[in-house]
Amino acid sequence: MRRFLRWLSATIAAEQDRFFNWVPVLFGGGIAVYFALAREPTLLLAASLAVAAVAVALFWRRGLAGLVVGGVVVWSALGFLAAKAASDLVAAPVLGRDLRVAQVTGWVELVEPLAAGGERITLRVISVGDLAPEAMPRRVRVRIPRPTMPLVPGDAVTVRASLLPPAGPALPSAYDFARSAWFLGLGAVGSARAAPEPTEISTPMPVLLRAWLPVERLRQRIGRRVTAALPGETGAIAAALLTGERGGITEATNQAYRDSRIFHILSISGLHMTVFAGAVYVASRFLLSLVPSLALRFSIKKWAAVAGLAGTSSYLLISGGSPPAVRSAIMLAIMFVAVLLDRPALALRNVALAALVILLAAPSSLIDVGFQMSFAAVVALVTGVEAWRDRRFARVGDMEPRRPSLLGAAGAFVGAITLTTLIATAAVAPFAAYYFHKSTQYGILANLAAVPFCNLIVMPAALATLLALPFGQEAWPLVAMGLGIDAMTWVAVRVAAIPGAVALVPAISAPAFALMVVGGLWLCLWSGRWRQLGILAIVAGLALSPLHRSPDVMIGAGGDLVAVRGDDGRLAVLGTGRSGFEVARWLEHDADSRLPSEVGPGRAIRCDAIGCWAVTRGLVVAIARHPAALADDCRVAGLVIWMGEGEPRCGTRESGGNAKI
Repeated sequence: MRRFLRWLSATIAAEQDRFFNWVPVLFGGGIAVYFALAREPTLLLAASLAVAAVAVALFWRRGLAGLVVGGVVVWSALGFLAAKAASDLVAAPVLGRDLRVAQVTGWVELVEPLAAGGERITLRVISVGDLAPEAMPRRVRVRIPRPTMPLVPGDAVTVRASLLPPAGPALPSAYDFARSAWFLGLGAVGSARAAPEPTEISTPMPVLLRAWLPVERLRQRIGRRVTAALPGETGAIAAALLTGERGGITEATNQAYRDSRIFHILSISGLHMTVFAGAVYVASRFLLSLVPSLALRFSIKKWAAVAGLAGTSSYLLISGGSPPAVRSAIMLAIMFVAVLLDRPALALRNVALAALVILLAAPSSLIDVGFQMSFAAVVALVTGVEAWRDRRFARVGDMEPRRPSLLGAAGAFVGAITLTTLIATAAVAPFAAYYFHKSTQYGILANLAAVPFCNLIVMPAALATLLALPFGQEAWPLVAMGLGIDAMTWVAVRVAAIPGAVALVPAISAPAFALMVVGGLWLCLWSGRWRQLGILAIVAGLALSPLHRSPDVMIGAGGDLVAVRGDDGRLAVLGTGRSGFEVARWLEHDADSRLPSEVGPGRAIRCDAIGCWAVTRGLVVAIARHPAALADDCRVAGLVIWMGEGEPRCGTRESGGNAKI
């Protein structure tokens, strides 16, 4: 035992330069604990935990063990406090009930064109029907018909709309739109049959909204000029890559990009930011190098880094500041600052710092699947680059460098895309399985074919378009951009159509997912041999994945949709107001390829005039529709689901069977 402790102490001491890599992980762990709680803690409790953690760290300062324990408790407690503080900071009323028709008045914050027709607007509201101010949402998102006069951010309008509270998750592990809407200050969503009408609002416009309006109007003008010069869906994709507005892209095209694993191309994120900022950096450095008096006397790479920072910031503003764009901009900014400080730009420490900055600014980013997948991919790629760089330096030694041939350079380019796609795919695979229950089989093929078009044609043309817009000459670069986009879409559609391109993956348990994530972090964030223990954790997570047991009975959020697992292991569904969205999520969770329209009661659920019943794993499930059936159902069934009016209750009794609900 003493030998093991000495080995452990020596190993940890040798990894001290890697401790910072774990700071955002610990901070994120505290955030995760906050979001996992069933009841909302008080801010006083969160602050008390943070103070207690700091006290423990100050009291136990001696030795390496004190340093490690103190760091763990302090950063975890600070993450918990940050999440609670951020949640309270954005607190705003949420619509408490459905409103069939309500008159909504407010300022237009955002206008999003929709591929299916019409627009979706986000309103900073002044009034909502007869709701009292303390019950009125801060923001409302409404789908409207396309108005006769174009709406511009900042317009004061009134619209009659049907409103609903933001929907919760269809399953406990599914995407929770209501939680995301909370952090956006979005208290209601809905639709209107008529276009908004202009109105006058005497209340002063909020300062932050007024400050952001010029940027939002600029984005709208850019999008309209792009789609005017490049009509159709090609123009919609071009507008998405320039302004971040993806509403004009059809769901069929989105699905093709998803199924071919190149959906990341449609969202302004790391790939686009890197190509854009990299082009600015390289072009600036090249132009500066043409002036010998500057190139010989000054560090022009630092000047180019400043230009890269400016380009990154400009692109971030034009893109609308979406979460993926903000994450990528922060990472690039840290890398450019590293160049200014003569530090390595591509290093795990920089990635860790970027993650910490993002989580400090927006703790809710942790529960964003995009945040998790993007950092998983980046951490894995940077770890691979560091390992390759270390091995290359060890092999080269004093060897004289050789200039590669054209064929060798092409092979290296293809090999780099293949290797990075393999690494990124392996890194995000657990997240895709856990959240989306899908595995795409031909992502490497699609990335090999589409990424060169994006890097060499589309994004350079996008930069040229932005430079040409002030002079009214955007048509020419948009032609090149459109050709590249058409090529990418062709690749996405063809790869997605290959038989077996997408495989459904049954749901995996949270412990199995956590083991794979922790194992991946252990493997990437440490440097010594003990990092290989992460492989054991990943293997353990994979071994536990098939042991997850899906629910045998599921009830929709509205109470009018019920699914019961039949003897064949598949779900049978009964509902009066059937929600295709909920049923689709349930089927995905089961890796069931059926469409919601193909699922019905079948033989598993039998019905008569006043109710239905089913048996699953020995549990009798009764679905009562009339009070006349309730007495018998309560006496016989282990689970009674009431789908009638009112709230009749059964007496307390033991339920039999082994079903999971």
